[in-house]
Amino acid sequence: MTRFTFVHAADLHLGSPLSGLASKDAAIAERFAGAGRRAFEDLVTRAVEEQAAFMVVAGDVYDGDWPDHTIGLFFAQQVAKLARAGIPVVMVKGNHDAESVVTRKLGLPPSVTTFPTQRAATHRLEHLRVALHGRSFPDRAVDENYALTYPAAVPGWFNIGVLHTSCAGHAAHETYAPCSVADLAARGYDYWALGHVHDYAELATDPWIVFPGNLQGRSVRECGPKGAVAVDVEDGRVRAVRRLVVDHARFHRLDVDLAGIAGPQEAAAAVEEALRPLAAEAEGRLLAVRVRLHGETEAHDRIAADRAGIAAEVQAAAQRVHEDIWLERLSLATTRPRSATRTPEAGLSIDPAALLASVERDADFREKAAGILDEIAKRMPPALAAEGGLLAGDLDGLCAEAEALILGRLSGEAR
Repeated sequence: MTRFTFVHAADLHLGSPLSGLASKDAAIAERFAGAGRRAFEDLVTRAVEEQAAFMVVAGDVYDGDWPDHTIGLFFAQQVAKLARAGIPVVMVKGNHDAESVVTRKLGLPPSVTTFPTQRAATHRLEHLRVALHGRSFPDRAVDENYALTYPAAVPGWFNIGVLHTSCAGHAAHETYAPCSVADLAARGYDYWALGHVHDYAELATDPWIVFPGNLQGRSVRECGPKGAVAVDVEDGRVRAVRRLVVDHARFHRLDVDLAGIAGPQEAAAAVEEALRPLAAEAEGRLLAVRVRLHGETEAHDRIAADRAGIAAEVQAAAQRVHEDIWLERLSLATTRPRSATRTPEAGLSIDPAALLASVERDADFREKAAGILDEIAKRMPPALAAEGGLLAGDLDGLCAEAEALILGRLSGEAR
């Protein structure tokens, strides 16, 4: 009876900064930025503890070209640990670490095999009767269906396909080496080790076709547990696929309904209560949370008038729950109660709310405002634009926020 376990990882993105925290405390930002390396260190430790027969990395070891040799030295150090434990590494290059992208090179142990870029090839582990098939990306953009050119399965061996691909049905990711589940199944392999999609996904179980997800979430677009998988094989068949969660920092989106809340202090208390379950799930990891406040509340104008103040209150609430919970961004989507009526503030001969409403409805104003927002959006950094940015083309929402800000400050001055 032949039994072994191998580790399947992908999308390490070593060298990638975790976005959305640049304005926070420098020491905290540095801890978040180092989470990816610590996650890979833990994966190497887990592979040794599992007595893994080998490790498969399905592309994007690096986030891009190295600014210096630090990232390359770190990876070389970690695979050397695996080599000393008798665990070879078999990998492909993806779109982020394609042959033409990463220009600096460092020697790796002989136990590390990287598939070629010119054509798909087979690497055999004779003592296990395992055949791994793969092809690396020569360039960042690959629109060819690589799966159709992979070698035939080796009869009587355990066959693994290693492929960096968007596969079908993952429109949230850029389309690289596109293929379908049927294309993969047609090769007759026992397991497909995929990379590129950053969410864990089992596309099929006969044969097993798996995205392990990335090793470490990098922004609020990548929430939840992250890691790799351990695959248990017995007598030539996959018996179990187990997640190995190794992330050191997590991102989360939190919606807090402020319906019925009367003031900013109560709003902060509501956020604190909503954060407690997240702290338990994080199990001591760094946690960056994007908090969205919504609902009809009498505190609407005061919250909008003091965004910085309410953000500080929310951060303080987070710290009361756990010292390593950080506010990544505060999003305000509250509204004034529909039953509320406003009268002109004392000393004013006009109704500010009515005046602002009339400006908002003015066609000329809307056209000019939309043009300005479009110009700002074009100049925004790509990473911010990809996350939805602060504008998102929501003119009505911005007008509502501006109205609340002005009215809230007028109320404060009147008091």
